[in-house]
Amino acid sequence: MGDQVTDAGWWSDAVGYEVYLRSFADSDGDGIGDLPGLISRLDHLADLGVDIVWVTPFYPSPMADFGYDVADHTGVDPRFGTIDDLDRLVAAVHERDMRLLIDLVPNHTSDQHEWFRSALADPASPYRDFYIWRDGAPDGGPPNNWRSHFGGPAWTLDEASGQWWCHLFLPEQPDLNWANPDVRAAFEDIITHWLARGVDGFRIDVAHSLVKHPSFADNPVLVEVGPDASAGEAFGAMRHDHDLDQPGTLDVYRDWHRLAREHDAVLLGEVYLDSAEAVGAYVADGVLDLSFFFPVLHTTWDAEVLRHVVTATLTHGRGRFAWVHSSHDDPRAPTRFGGGDRGRRRALSFLAFTAFLPGPLFLYQGDELGLVDGEVDPAAASDPVAVRNTNPDGGRDPVRTPMPWSPDAPNLGFSTGTPWLPMPANHTAADTVDAQREDPGSTLHAVRRLLRTRRERRPGTDPVELLAEGPAEVLGYRSGDVLVVLNAGDRTVTVPLPGPVELAFSNGTVDVGSGRAVLEPDAVAVMEVTT
Repeated sequence: MGDQVTDAGWWSDAVGYEVYLRSFADSDGDGIGDLPGLISRLDHLADLGVDIVWVTPFYPSPMADFGYDVADHTGVDPRFGTIDDLDRLVAAVHERDMRLLIDLVPNHTSDQHEWFRSALADPASPYRDFYIWRDGAPDGGPPNNWRSHFGGPAWTLDEASGQWWCHLFLPEQPDLNWANPDVRAAFEDIITHWLARGVDGFRIDVAHSLVKHPSFADNPVLVEVGPDASAGEAFGAMRHDHDLDQPGTLDVYRDWHRLAREHDAVLLGEVYLDSAEAVGAYVADGVLDLSFFFPVLHTTWDAEVLRHVVTATLTHGRGRFAWVHSSHDDPRAPTRFGGGDRGRRRALSFLAFTAFLPGPLFLYQGDELGLVDGEVDPAAASDPVAVRNTNPDGGRDPVRTPMPWSPDAPNLGFSTGTPWLPMPANHTAADTVDAQREDPGSTLHAVRRLLRTRRERRPGTDPVELLAEGPAEVLGYRSGDVLVVLNAGDRTVTVPLPGPVELAFSNGTVDVGSGRAVLEPDAVAVMEVTT
């Protein structure tokens, strides 16, 4: 089902792993994860079966949005280490036959970036046109009705000049003007800088947002919301015809694609659009190599919902949508699927179900442990979504709590100091890497077995045929000799088989034989058809 990749690279069937750097491993006791800490834990990732290590921003930053407000695109923030540490990370990743993917943040900079400081200080500065400035509305308000993802208008007034700057996120994150060829040239230099240092590609932050419609017209309002609406509700209350997903964005990536090919590097987009067809345009030949498809991250445990997401991915992804189940911005899969042991079982089963479909598979740190969202006291909230809004959606802190490594060490082995975000009480000794490594029945061992099985049966080389027969709560597909069946219902089901099979991986109680597979609720079976 769906076309296969026509120019597959080394990334086409890889296993990626997102490292949220400030919460991964702290080497110096300041409570913030850092590059040396990551280096010290690379063997865990190599042992797990990871091919790509994606590390979130390490650049100098005021940390208004924890590094996604970049003040220098070619440096390393002292909180995370030094440029020498970055070079050591590149070398250490490569020594373990893995590749390094780093975040690139092209939609905006920090307001402390030298470009914006110059633009703000002098309207005649050559950097003024690096950003988006507009006169206000006739009533003295913002230039249009665009909203910020983080709450409030997407515009802030510069009282000195009387103009407003655009920011789809925080006011401290002014949007760049991608209609300016000098901005495009500057980012090509940034990309070349990091490729020359040996990184293997980029995950592109909010990749669908760079170019704005030149009219800067109001976005159509879908539903009126009150002043107490959350940031997410207010942003979702309009159709984003003029601020997101503008055609000129793809031209930027076509230029980047040529640069990446010179270094055999990969471009992975965070294209946060709900339409699989729209996301598919970003991974057309010669544009981005890969994209995340975020409806996968928002699925509930419902057979029809899961089936719709899988079908959309196969139809429009052409093997270039990366399967991702949790992230530093979204609820962890075990929490989304009900929490507790059942949520963990469901998350592992859906991970296994997608593992043999075309496209790379990405884990978020802690997925291999079955971590649920951490419980964070509102008084300890750090995420600007939580602390800057009266109705805050809960924020992203619960998915950013520190990684638990050891049951016997302070802060479960994350740091000898006070963590920047408290260790959650609902993450216990049993959730740590060391404890699960000693438990053959742990989620960690199950994920290792799954990734080993996946490596032995490389996905994406054969067409995918979705199974049409069987109970409604069952999802299944066959690709070559691999047959995968998932029971997303609440009763034990029996699924007919095409012939003799060998069970390669399972999660839950599965009985395979006599021409049928019997699966308990939430179970998955990965089988190899032997005739």
